[in-house]
Amino acid sequence: MDRNETCAAGQDSLPYMICLVHLLEEWLGLEHLEDYLSFANYLLWVFTPLIILILPYFTIFLLYLTIIFLHIYKRKNELKEAYAHNLWDGARKTVATAWDGHAAIWHGYEVHGLEKIPQEGPALIIFYHGAIPIDYYYFVAKVFTQKGRICRTVADHFLFKVPGFSLLLEVFGVLHGPREKCVEILKSGHLLAISPGGVREALFSDETYNIVWGDRKGFAQVAIDAEVPIIPMFTQNVREGFRSLGGTRLFRWLYEHFRFPFAPIYGGFPVKFRTYLGDPIPYDPKITAEELAEKAKNAVQALIDRHQRIPGNILRALLERFHKKQKIN
Repeated sequence: MDRNETCAAGQDSLPYMICLVHLLEEWLGLEHLEDYLSFANYLLWVFTPLIILILPYFTIFLLYLTIIFLHIYKRKNELKEAYAHNLWDGARKTVATAWDGHAAIWHGYEVHGLEKIPQEGPALIIFYHGAIPIDYYYFVAKVFTQKGRICRTVADHFLFKVPGFSLLLEVFGVLHGPREKCVEILKSGHLLAISPGGVREALFSDETYNIVWGDRKGFAQVAIDAEVPIIPMFTQNVREGFRSLGGTRLFRWLYEHFRFPFAPIYGGFPVKFRTYLGDPIPYDPKITAEELAEKAKNAVQALIDRHQRIPGNILRALLERFHKKQKIN
């Protein structure tokens, strides 16, 4: 008898599972089904470690996504009103609410001194640039959700060359200059934010939080021409959230020659973020751009000295998620 006849005869010469495989082969009209099953078992063995690693994180991701959805749903009436008033206002409100939820969940994000941002009228915000300025994105979201104001931003030219970014930049009022356009925006009563260090500071600063502004003073001339105050800003642990390898000689050379941020960035760690706004530097018609730029730099440095432990430490920044209050040095 062949193997199927042996199975049908009820003999014990073949194990039950092998008999079942042979019966399935005949019923399905497939040959070598046992080889297919062996290969499937091998694949399961190979990918089991990946499944064990990925599935828990995927579940956590779904939980966080759910929390962000609840954060948005909590403000559904505000969103309905925003969409009823203007399509893009509704879109901004939705995006800002999602980012605000992400900031609260992933970084326990706080803003200290938000009352220094005027409810109406212009101001120039000057901030320290992290490897990725995700803290600034959170800040823009907070200003929009809490004060209903769009904070326009001056960004590097390369950002406008990134595919698919044009609509996002347009909706949130991002521009790359020139100086006359910045003055026009401020004179129209809007908020405007500039990081004088820009991409250079993002790439070449490090956990020592050194300010990399060079001799830039164009932002100060903008404030003088528009006759607006400067508000300094710094976010604690922004360098521990993301770090750049741009300080190496190769990546410095690439940036200086091509003006494009080739340097790798790593991180995304859920460290504690606290954004601090300093006292506004009022408009003074007697001050020069060089003097005002120095005052702004000193104001940002004062925020760093007061609120950032140097050198920055990722583990310490993670543990600060469990501190209820910030200790002032």
